[in-house]
Amino acid sequence: MKICVVGAGAIGGLMGAKMSLAGEDVTFIDQGTHLDAIRKDGLKLIWEDGTELVAKDAKATDSFAEAGPQDLVILALKAHYLEMVAPQVKELLGPETMIVTVQNGIPWWYFQKHGGEYEGRQLETLDPTGALGDHIDAGRIVGCVVYPAAEVTEPGVIKHVEGDRFPIGELDAAESERVTRLHDALVNAGFRARILDDIRSEIWLKAWGNLSFNPISALTHATLVDICQFPQTRRLAEAMMGEAQEIAEKLGITFRHTIEKRIAGAEQVGAHKTSMLQDVEHGRSLEIEALVGAVLELGRITGTPAPSIAAVYACVKLLNKLLVLEKAGVRVSRAA
Repeated sequence: MKICVVGAGAIGGLMGAKMSLAGEDVTFIDQGTHLDAIRKDGLKLIWEDGTELVAKDAKATDSFAEAGPQDLVILALKAHYLEMVAPQVKELLGPETMIVTVQNGIPWWYFQKHGGEYEGRQLETLDPTGALGDHIDAGRIVGCVVYPAAEVTEPGVIKHVEGDRFPIGELDAAESERVTRLHDALVNAGFRARILDDIRSEIWLKAWGNLSFNPISALTHATLVDICQFPQTRRLAEAMMGEAQEIAEKLGITFRHTIEKRIAGAEQVGAHKTSMLQDVEHGRSLEIEALVGAVLELGRITGTPAPSIAAVYACVKLLNKLLVLEKAGVRVSRAA
């Protein structure tokens, strides 16, 4: 299968490296020193047990046109960068190219092929100009939920922290040959994948943690285990998740875990820095709208108050503004 991974960061790099090592024809699209390193030495993947793998056969470019038409496009950029690349995605498309989105949080296509009273509704927080909907046909999209944790430790190097699950599903719950091909490619690469008939419920299950643990960690610089074991932040996470559950259930979502079980699962991950905390430390723009803002928008659409989520959203939005204005990251270090 010809596969193009747009964004060879933590998750895109993890997926692309494993698929390349499994024999797929993989092309990474990235830029800067990370791209240079991949071109020179391949993409190195350090697995959680210390095993080092190098995807030397994967191609790497900064040009969508050079990559050309693909069988599968994995959009692995963070949600707030998608609008910048959306017009170029057409360079990667053939007649039957499928597109897999692996962003955290609520996806911009949430109401596409949804059915019901909100069918086709545009989420203003995620696609304010309509560029994503205009340039990326929802009919090509297969939903995916990312459970592995990883990080870019240096240019050309991805460190896997834990997890190997990538549940997938068609937006309209249809059984299709293409989703089976995607499933088989993921499994062949060493991942665990299940084909779901309700991908949105799985998205909400993951979003529960994203909307609470990510912004709380960004504001406090605490790891998952610290947040879960500190009584006040644990209660805050519970409150945010309770508000989100009320919103989701009004949209027909069924949760297969309790809030307590979801928090316990995060606690077991241990001293992991969330992606938003990593972005704070590196001075990168924060992935706020997909993780938090979109949940508030869905709350407004369904007429559901979410005061705890709104308060944390306001604080992390201000933090992001300061990071952008100062062009600097913030990291906790041991005092002299």
